[in-house]
Amino acid sequence: MKTFSKAAPWRRRAVEFALATAACALATPVYAAAPMPRFTPDTNWLKLPNGWILGETSAVAVDRKDHLWVLQRPRTLADADKGHAAPPVMEFDANGRFVQGFGGAGAGYDWPLTEHSLAVDAAGHVWISGNNRAKAEAADDMVLEFSGDGRFIRQIGKAGASKGDTDTDNFNAPADIFADDRGGEVYIADGYGNHRVIVLDGSTGAYRRMWGAYGVTPPPAAADAAPPAGQPAPGSFEAVHGVELARDGKLYVSDRNHQRIQVFTRDGHYLAQFAVNPGMASPQTASGIALSADPAQTYLYVADWGNNELLVYDRAAMALVGKFGSKGAAPGQFTGPHLLATDSKGVLYVAEAQGRRVQRLVPQRAR
Repeated sequence: MKTFSKAAPWRRRAVEFALATAACALATPVYAAAPMPRFTPDTNWLKLPNGWILGETSAVAVDRKDHLWVLQRPRTLADADKGHAAPPVMEFDANGRFVQGFGGAGAGYDWPLTEHSLAVDAAGHVWISGNNRAKAEAADDMVLEFSGDGRFIRQIGKAGASKGDTDTDNFNAPADIFADDRGGEVYIADGYGNHRVIVLDGSTGAYRRMWGAYGVTPPPAAADAAPPAGQPAPGSFEAVHGVELARDGKLYVSDRNHQRIQVFTRDGHYLAQFAVNPGMASPQTASGIALSADPAQTYLYVADWGNNELLVYDRAAMALVGKFGSKGAAPGQFTGPHLLATDSKGVLYVAEAQGRRVQRLVPQRAR
């Protein structure tokens, strides 16, 4: 492994919101259950040393120091740029200054061929997933855990070894990761090849439990599985892409290709669901999820990957209060908004996969 030091709705569709200005000054919609937050976007705050270049930027996470961790895909760079590739995993302070980086192939573990998500737990350990499913190569059917300085700790699962949705030893191109520090568990959105949420012991990596759409166990593997009695179709997940746990114990799971978010308890008991941007040009909507930093975590932020928008929901009402963004490279625009994170001050970070950048959205003070 290379290491680098500092040296170098289902309720109602709300009125659509346009991106007002480069400052993202959004009006409050008529049907808002809570006022629409305002953000100032910043796209040039990360300070990459050594002339490094980012490939597809797939994930962001914030640790207890409000440091930002970034996961990117060096293999997606053009051949001419690969000599200037930034490391796959990087840590930055709250001002965007580079702290350290690591990642890549190493002894004793299978580094993912397509880096997808990362999470940082209370101990500062970094959990990493990949989503490669190419038949010509071993699929990324594992999750890796490293110390905060890049020392390998463990690998859970093996490359190319998945036996499907009931396999408790391997994943199948897992998407997102959430580290529950209070519960001592790690939640995996195992959703590119499988159709489930799977939970691990945060200290040992041991399997604890899993479920599919509507909390069904074992998870239904067919994308057109019948739903439980009284529930609308589809009865299974299609692309379990994002997972986020609120302080009140509600777990939010995005089903990107089915354009919805389902809500569960920690144990997988189904509570509710709501649609995310149905009827848009791209059917791949609900991607990354993040929660606002206020004590009640009033807002749920959802990235619409296919339509290049960011949606804001009143979490208690499960009502859309606004959305903004369009495809582009200007501040406040997005190109493939993928996974999200917020820090303790409410700053929202957006990893733009195809945009190959991290955009910082700074909350504006109420006037």
